[in-house]
Amino acid sequence: MKTLMRTLMTTSLALAAVSALAQSKTTPQGVSKNEIVVGSIQDLSGPIAGFGKQVRNGMLLRVDEINEQGGINGRTLRLIVEDSAYDPKKAVLAAQKLVNQDKIFIMVGHIGTAQNNAAMPVQFEKNVINFYPITAAREMYEPFNRLKYSFAATYYDQMRGAIPKLVKEKSAKKVCTMYQDDEFGLEVVRGAEAGLKTMGMEFVEKTSYKRGATDFSSQVARMKAAGCDFVVLGTIIRETIGAIAESRKTGFNPNFLGSSASYTDLIHKLGGKSMDGLYATMTVANPYLDDASKAVSFWANKYKTKFNEDPTVFSVYGYGAIDAFAAGAAKAGPALSTDSFIKAMDTMIFAPDMFGSAPAIFTSTKRLGSDVSRLSQLQDSRWKVVSEYFKP
Repeated sequence: MKTLMRTLMTTSLALAAVSALAQSKTTPQGVSKNEIVVGSIQDLSGPIAGFGKQVRNGMLLRVDEINEQGGINGRTLRLIVEDSAYDPKKAVLAAQKLVNQDKIFIMVGHIGTAQNNAAMPVQFEKNVINFYPITAAREMYEPFNRLKYSFAATYYDQMRGAIPKLVKEKSAKKVCTMYQDDEFGLEVVRGAEAGLKTMGMEFVEKTSYKRGATDFSSQVARMKAAGCDFVVLGTIIRETIGAIAESRKTGFNPNFLGSSASYTDLIHKLGGKSMDGLYATMTVANPYLDDASKAVSFWANKYKTKFNEDPTVFSVYGYGAIDAFAAGAAKAGPALSTDSFIKAMDTMIFAPDMFGSAPAIFTSTKRLGSDVSRLSQLQDSRWKVVSEYFKP
């Protein structure tokens, strides 16, 4: 009798294990019969909180639209956003919470280069995809990992393509750079150096600052002393404003070029008229309430009605990241899993959208959607696109 009971218990345990295994295969983490749980990490309280809050709002707008339209294959989206304060250590803690406690299916639109690099190992250990991070660093798709999907032309390629074009156009003789001393800033510098090399040039002055710095007088003084007539900025919001404002104050007026990280309406809203003339690499255009495009104007006003503030290009990034995820998840079908989502993305082609994005193509070996960018300039406190798309 005891032998029979042991046999039945062993059989029962084995069947339970098989059932649990089957359940884990059919219902992956973050996917239930009625819901898909999506995670994101933003800076909501640190130096680029202006960006992080805009990304979050853009994501929320698209999530609400999708849910109002019935969800994705019958499942609604639930978005959980954590704050990193732009600190890689806090990004790790946020990722651990989202992955291990909230059981997210996918990480979408995580902002920051160092923050993504710190968080990705936490995600990948649990087979959680890093989708459309809000950073243009090469590490977002290199080295290859099946769980990486990046949408933005890299800072490296943006600078590598823009520098020869703009330096030649401005007949610049002495090019300098001021950059944030981290992975983001260094990528801007490396791309600019590659672009200058094609012209037989190099930086005559390189000066950096630590993340979170607010005084740039010494950096500006060094560039002014070097006689720079063209400055590459590896900066974000307040550093861009601080560097240009300090330069104007001291009578130092070179041409300034920033990356897509400084392409934001916050530059002229916070920095004022003195920011006019700044160039920045970009892809999708800032959405103005009175945009010439009726579709963009309608969207911008819808956003303002919901959040009581004007949308920005970072709002568009968040909106677009959720939209792209939704398209991939819909194509994956009702049996959504990490594997089925990847299989769907392997043949995904995204056409240009109303915001002017470039076409994006993904394959089983290509995890960067597009490598092209274009130039915009602040003119009369408003960004104006001043070039067509160019390849690096």
